[in-house]
Amino acid sequence: MDAFFASVELLRYPQLKGLPVVIGGGRRHADDLLAQLRNTYPERDWSETTLDRIPVDFFPRLAGYTGRGVATTATYAARQFGVGSAMGLMNAAKLCPQAILLPVDFDEVRRISRLFKSTIIEIAPVMEDRGIDEVYIDFTEVPGGQREHGRALARLIQRSIHQATGITCSIGVAPNKLIAKMASEFNKPNGISIVMPDDLQTLIWPLPCRKINGVGPKADARLQSHGIHTIGELAERERSWLIEHFGKSYGAWLHEVSWGRDERPVVTESEPVSMSRETTFERDLHAVRDRTELGAIFTRLCEQVAADLQRKGYAGKTIGIKLRYDNFQSVTRDVTLTGATDDAITIRRHAGLCLKRVDLTRRIRLLGVRVGKLVKPGTEGVSTAGYSETQSSNSRTVQETSQDDLTNLLFPELD
Repeated sequence: MDAFFASVELLRYPQLKGLPVVIGGGRRHADDLLAQLRNTYPERDWSETTLDRIPVDFFPRLAGYTGRGVATTATYAARQFGVGSAMGLMNAAKLCPQAILLPVDFDEVRRISRLFKSTIIEIAPVMEDRGIDEVYIDFTEVPGGQREHGRALARLIQRSIHQATGITCSIGVAPNKLIAKMASEFNKPNGISIVMPDDLQTLIWPLPCRKINGVGPKADARLQSHGIHTIGELAERERSWLIEHFGKSYGAWLHEVSWGRDERPVVTESEPVSMSRETTFERDLHAVRDRTELGAIFTRLCEQVAADLQRKGYAGKTIGIKLRYDNFQSVTRDVTLTGATDDAITIRRHAGLCLKRVDLTRRIRLLGVRVGKLVKPGTEGVSTAGYSETQSSNSRTVQETSQDDLTNLLFPELD
């Protein structure tokens, strides 16, 4: 989907189309917005049905933004200034201070996501869900799917999604998932790109190695240290050389993908490994001085994870926490229950016990809660009683009494 989170907001605020807009920094609260509107323009009648009449100059700008927020996405008008997903909003403000900043409406994003995916399945039922805004489709057996090398079906999917949701998508058509993923980025927004087997050298090899899904910043830096900048330069290296320098598994994979080889099927069903929720604070919090705020956030995260589990029909046996301190060091701890649970109170209690095994004297930048080892209730016993610690290296630390005192200040029910 094209700039998905931003596109969803532009459905609500069509007056912002064509302007640089950045999504991020928090969760949307409709009541807060309406209250601000009524305070600023008391002579007008404001409701959810009149949001398209909000003057453009009412919306907040990135200029002067201070905080820890991260851009979820940005419109293409903002991307022209170098603003991109996962960029800190303070950095984005330096690149495009005039950009409009909007928070995320997760409920609406999820609704539109389900809608566009159900629209695809009606046309091409072999679909792999790859997240909130991306799918893989295998239309080998779809009637008419091979017309114009797949372009006819791609146009049909684009039209159908736009009719159902009002937003656009870009489609890459290729012999496999690896190349299709790259091709989907060639002609955004609302584009269709076809890559045939004979197009490897002309369309794929000139691309930087980072365009390969699976080559991250560290791997790319190592490749560049060997003088390998493009996929074509990667393909020139012998398989044995890549294995020698990047390991047996990853080196062999690099060789295969540089030649456009990918045998992975489109998987229509897969079981999640875990579910988690985390949040980065606007300011660093301390377990004692900010215990009320931190405790409320911790409870909310546990409730959100429990709601996610219940909505999707899972329970989990491993409960864990993640902290990131003000120096960006991250730590995790977890426990494994004797039975699986999807209960918010149980999750909160055992996640709280994990906090007894981390340093709470330092200021905290991020807090997260995770439930793993998921099962479908009914496939094995679902229990909320008892737990045994996992024997992973991150779950052996025993804190002193002073640490327990800090934890009990924040979570007194654990006394």
